Amino acid sequence: MVAFLKYSLIRLALFAPLFALFIYLQLGWLLAALCAGMMAFAISFLFFQKQRDEAAASLHQRFSGQAKPLRSAGEVADADAEDRLVDEHPDVTVRTDARPKDS
Repeated sequence: MVAFLKYSLIRLALFAPLFALFIYLQLGWLLAALCAGMMAFAISFLFFQKQRDEAAASLHQRFSGQAKPLRSAGEVADADAEDRLVDEHPDVTVRTDARPKDS
């Protein structure tokens, strides 16, 4: 995902000054945004192919089901605590598919 963020920042760095330039030239907000967007796309398409390919590869890897799941620090700590408890008490069976009973 770092490659995707890097490529997005490059596109934003291209878009912002172009947008400011078109606003300065009094094209209007909508036309300035459209022109800056198209020019930022064209420049990034022509000159930043390597970064675009890396970003596309990282997105493909992330959404193809082959990537490791993203877990927060709290989730990792909870999983470690559960693993320790299960290791300390081998007679306890953990059923993760059981649903809580309604009272």
